[in-house]
Amino acid sequence: MIRKVKQCFFFSVALSGLLLCSNELTAQARPTTAPADTTNGGNRTMRPPAAGGLRPYQEVVPASARTDKGMFSVHKVSERYLLEIPDSLLGREILVVNRIAKSAAGGRAGFMGYAGDMIGENVIRFAKGPNNKLFLYSVSHQEVSKDSSENGMYRSVMNSNLQPIVASFDIKALAKDSAGVVIDFTDYINTDNDIFYFEAMTKRQLSLGMMQPDKSFISGMKSFPQNIEIGTVRTYMRTPAQQQGQQSFGPATGAPATYELNSSLVLLPKTPMKPRYFDNRVGYFATGFVDFDANPQGVKTTAMITRWRLEPKAEDIEKYKRGELVEPKNPIIYYIDPATPKKWVPYLIQGVNDWQAAFEKAGWKNAIIAKEAPKNDPEWSVEDARHNVIVYKPSDVANASGPHVHDPRSGEIMETHINWYHNIMELVHNWYMVQVSPLDPKARSMQFDDELMGQLIRFVSSHEVGHTLGLRHNFGSSSTVPVEKLRDNKWLTEHGHTPSIMDYARFNYVAQPEDNIDRNNLFPRIGEYDKWAIEWGYRWMPEEQKETLNNWIISKTTANPYLWFGTETDANDPRGQNEDLGDNAMKAGLYGIKNLKRIVPNLITWTKEPTEGYASLREMYTEVTGQFNRYMGHAAKNIGGIMTTPKTVEENGSVIEFVSKAKQKEAMAFLQEQLFTTPTWLLDKKIFSLTGAGDMNTIANMQNGALGRLLSNATISKLLLFESVHGAQAYTAKEMLDELKRGIWSELKSAKAIDIYRRNLQKLYVERLIALTAEAPAATVPGAPNTSAAVSKMNDGLSIVKGHMRTLLAEIKAAIATSSDPLTKLHLQDLADRLTTSLDTKK
Repeated sequence: MIRKVKQCFFFSVALSGLLLCSNELTAQARPTTAPADTTNGGNRTMRPPAAGGLRPYQEVVPASARTDKGMFSVHKVSERYLLEIPDSLLGREILVVNRIAKSAAGGRAGFMGYAGDMIGENVIRFAKGPNNKLFLYSVSHQEVSKDSSENGMYRSVMNSNLQPIVASFDIKALAKDSAGVVIDFTDYINTDNDIFYFEAMTKRQLSLGMMQPDKSFISGMKSFPQNIEIGTVRTYMRTPAQQQGQQSFGPATGAPATYELNSSLVLLPKTPMKPRYFDNRVGYFATGFVDFDANPQGVKTTAMITRWRLEPKAEDIEKYKRGELVEPKNPIIYYIDPATPKKWVPYLIQGVNDWQAAFEKAGWKNAIIAKEAPKNDPEWSVEDARHNVIVYKPSDVANASGPHVHDPRSGEIMETHINWYHNIMELVHNWYMVQVSPLDPKARSMQFDDELMGQLIRFVSSHEVGHTLGLRHNFGSSSTVPVEKLRDNKWLTEHGHTPSIMDYARFNYVAQPEDNIDRNNLFPRIGEYDKWAIEWGYRWMPEEQKETLNNWIISKTTANPYLWFGTETDANDPRGQNEDLGDNAMKAGLYGIKNLKRIVPNLITWTKEPTEGYASLREMYTEVTGQFNRYMGHAAKNIGGIMTTPKTVEENGSVIEFVSKAKQKEAMAFLQEQLFTTPTWLLDKKIFSLTGAGDMNTIANMQNGALGRLLSNATISKLLLFESVHGAQAYTAKEMLDELKRGIWSELKSAKAIDIYRRNLQKLYVERLIALTAEAPAATVPGAPNTSAAVSKMNDGLSIVKGHMRTLLAEIKAAIATSSDPLTKLHLQDLADRLTTSLDTKK
């Protein structure tokens, strides 16, 4: 899942959550008043409070209390929950992660609302205040200064960043050894506060209103050595926001929604992990802050990648330095949710363990391990913050996601819960069938055998685990591979069809049946880039060495182009596209279309299921048209494409480059031939008669999408920028429009009758031109200054478009005079009227 962008780096959305252990304390109703404090069954008279309001420990925590020792001792006295916090942990920072344990019936909206979903996250600390008070602070790490010298910024930053006190507790007693305090946590946990439970945005997404106190209660608290788990049952009233397109089913507005929630208090390390600083040439999620120390004459935003803390044992440090593989102090262990269907467990485990080879590149053996969850172990729980879990969700959502929780001070990943939605199997089935069924006979049905589906699950598991290791999508990875190599079985065996499993390069749709490609070479796998990224992020260094890391990136990526990272967020760079393959979208698309043409005539047979109708046929036909449309989008992005390759000053070459004129013209020719010339092979009459799918609107929607990209202020602005920089070497806006018109309006010169598909296309074209002249001028190309020169270029674009419209109008009028087909003549007269009206209005 993608995160918030801050300048050139990512702030990761830390997602995780912890549910309540099965052996936890019995659920108790929330009391309306505090119970009497009793000892020995209530037969003992209470003594007055000691000086300062404190009472003796044995009165506050009587012998009858149920005590669970751990990070804090949790005492349950009647209906009250008391925390005994040692002085050594006062002032320590604690990460609070809130998660759904059990979801409300009908309480989901999109991807949110399932058991295991994270619903809030905060950092807190406890500190003593005056008058025997204990304060709870909400802690922010957005602005930092550590320089407390006379000229340092520490005092100034602290003066402007006083952390808010979000709760105050009476200290009921000192700990038995006087080295801690006891507070009553019950009332605060029973309120709908901002630290625990739903964050405001999630609450709005799920359409939840006020909490209902009389229908909400604490179900238990459990203390572990490094964390405390708090279970609650919360009932909310639904709000009208649910009707705003978020969810069209489930209980009505005003009905109650009851959730079981879990809040995990995780003690952050006393000494933060040494960070590895973000570099946009290697794709990691990052967390950051404004650093007032880094730039003596200004401020600097500092970003640290998110990663697990892997360190050698003391006795292995010298071995590690010598290059021997050693086991880390604390390996990364993933557990498989016990609710997972047993036949898929081995494949999920293998998807995790596949990463071991990558960690060996960083000097670690057995650094990452997957296990089945322990059986009949009352001390093990999916919800325990000490455990990383692949959580199986009985959902019709066709997806999976790999979030993680990290320490905001250092980027250290603390734990992860991978969301594995049941219906991911439908998604991978459809991908595989529509992309490689001409190559794999076992992909030619609506039900795959368990081995094939298991291998598909393994690949998705590896991808999501990659995210939990801190890795972002590398959409640019597949663009480093020559298209023809994707048909070479020997080459594929060595390299795979993309260097990164973190790419969205699903299956090898370029390969042709005659290439005899092994099935393993149709699948993504952990590749050269993934191993390099893990090596860069997880190679242990006692001290951060920025210069060493920079030189390392330069030398490695210069020697091996397959180690390039192409961000998933650049709207202008055609190398960074999802679902594409190879270094040439047009060549790859042609091979892909050949395979689609093999699929369409067989769809009725391959989707046939006994006693079923034709829903599967319609579904897979829609997948075919969607795949074809992706090929069109991959090509169209080359027109006006601007490639950005981040570099430091020590590297050679340009950072900003335009897609070459030759490649842009190749893209235009591809679109003309494959899309704007009606793709009649998609119009199967038998499929239409059985499903109603595959009519003229199917074609028109795809054509309109491509025209929307080409006939846009954004594309024209980029072409004008290209021309301003490279002059005659550029593919100009006028040239693009002329070539587009030449193909789409070819009947004007040939005097041929225009069929219904082409008439639709031409109407779409004219409407796009009219809309383009009515739009506000486009913003400048990202990174370009908003100057008068930029405005001038946008005005040039309007002039070119209006000139193009006048030329087209003249050609249409000429064709009307010579046309003998009645429908063609009516069509052209209509378009002439539209263009005339638009140009006259503008005039």
